Amino acid sequence: MKQKIRIASGQGFWGDLIDAPIKQATGGDVDYIMMDYLAEVTMSILQKQKLKDPKLGYAGDIPPLMEKLLPIIKKKNIKIISNGGGVNPVACKNAIFDVAKKIGIKGLKIGIVTGDNILDRIDDLINDGNELKHMDTGESINTIREKILSANVYLGAAPVVEALRRGADIVITGRVTDTGLTLAPMIYEFGWDMQNSDLMSAGTVAGHILECGGQASGGNFLGDWKSVPGLARIGFPIAEAFPDGTFIITKHQNTGGLVNIETVSEQLVYEIGNPEDYITPDCVADFTSIKLENAGANRVKVFGIKGNPPTEFYKVSVSYSDGFSAFGSLTYCWPDALEKAKAADKILRTRLDDLNLVFNEIRTEFQGYNACHGPLANDVADLNEVVLRIGVRSHDKKSVERFGMEIAPLILTGPPGVTGFAGGRPKPSEVVAYWPCLIPKTKVEAKVLVEEL
Repeated sequence: MKQKIRIASGQGFWGDLIDAPIKQATGGDVDYIMMDYLAEVTMSILQKQKLKDPKLGYAGDIPPLMEKLLPIIKKKNIKIISNGGGVNPVACKNAIFDVAKKIGIKGLKIGIVTGDNILDRIDDLINDGNELKHMDTGESINTIREKILSANVYLGAAPVVEALRRGADIVITGRVTDTGLTLAPMIYEFGWDMQNSDLMSAGTVAGHILECGGQASGGNFLGDWKSVPGLARIGFPIAEAFPDGTFIITKHQNTGGLVNIETVSEQLVYEIGNPEDYITPDCVADFTSIKLENAGANRVKVFGIKGNPPTEFYKVSVSYSDGFSAFGSLTYCWPDALEKAKAADKILRTRLDDLNLVFNEIRTEFQGYNACHGPLANDVADLNEVVLRIGVRSHDKKSVERFGMEIAPLILTGPPGVTGFAGGRPKPSEVVAYWPCLIPKTKVEAKVLVEEL
C-alpha cells in the first residue's frame, strides 16, 4: 500500500484548457490525472453523434491529446482516468489504441467501463414497474417518453477500481460520477474498504474539489480575484492524498493561480445541494464536517470528513427534446442607447404579437445594463452602448423561424444608431431538457473490459 498518491485535475469540462493534462504530467510528480468531460447536455450531443456515426459518441479532444500525452505517461508511469468515453467508451478506446500504434507505443492497457447507458432499456424498465419519476416534480417519464434523446446512470467508483486492479494504464468510462474519478485511485492504492463511509466521503470530497479544474486553484474566484497571480498560466489543482482520508490540495510550483482556504471553500460549496447530504453512488458525504487548514504556500489540508452509507438507488440523467429556440441581437449606441434598445424590444414584440406566433417564452436582456443582474440592475445615467438580445422558445418550429426574420428589419424600421447584425438570420436550435430520476441499483450492471495493445 502506498503512503501517498498525487491525483491531478486535467479537465473540468469538455472545452477546458486543452493542454492542461500535458502541463499536469510534465510540471511535477503526479500518479494519476483525472479528466472530467461530461455534463448533462453533453450526453445528448454525443448520442446524436453516435447515431450518425457508430465510431463517434465520445469526447473528440481525447485522441489528439493522447498523441502528446501517451509518451509522457508511459515514461513517468502516470495513469489516466476519464469519463470522456461519453456514450461510446469502446470507440474512444479504439481511437486511443490507433494513436498509440501511430506513435509506436506498446504495452498499453486500457480499461473501459460500460453499463451506464440505459437508453435501449427504457421501455423494459418502465414495463417492469420502474416509473423513473422526475425527482423534483414527481411526473412519470411516460410524459416525455417519445422525446428522450439519452439516458445514463451515474455509476460510482467501483468499476473504475476494478479496471485499475486489472492493470489498466488508462480507464475510459461513460457516465461515472465526477467525484468517482478521484475516489477510485484512492480505494485502489490504499486498499480502502468501500463500506467505510468516512473514507468514501473523504475521497468524494477530494473529487468534488478537483472536478472543475482550475476553479479550485483561483479561476472564477469570487473573493479577492485581483490578488490571483498568473491566471494566463494557471496551475490546475492536485490532491495529495493519504491512507487515513486526509489530503492536501495544491498545484505545481511555478504555475499561476492560487490555492488557499478561500479558493478551496468556494469550490466546496459549488453545486452541492444539501451540504449535510451530498449523495453519490458511493456514499452520502457530510460537507459540514469538512475541516480546512493552511498547510503552506498554495497548500490546504482537508480533513475530518464524515459520511453515511450510500442509498439503494442510482441517479439517472435523461435528456429529451423540448422544442426549439432562437436568439437575435442588435447593438444601439449613445446617445439614449438604453432607451433605443428598449424601444426596439417593444417594436419587435408588437410585431410578433401581430403575427399570432406561438411561443412558450420570450426573454429580453439588455447587455451592458441588466444581462447579469436582471431586475436588480442599478440605473445607469448614460450608457455608451447597449446590446439588445432577445430569445424565443416554442414547440412550433415555424414560429421560431418567423421570429428570425424579424430581427434584421429593425435596422431600417426601428430606432437609430444601430449596428452589430451579422451572420444572417437566427435559426431554430433544438432545446434539450433535463430529466433527473432514480433507479434501483439492482437494475444496473456495470461492465469492465481491459485490453492491451
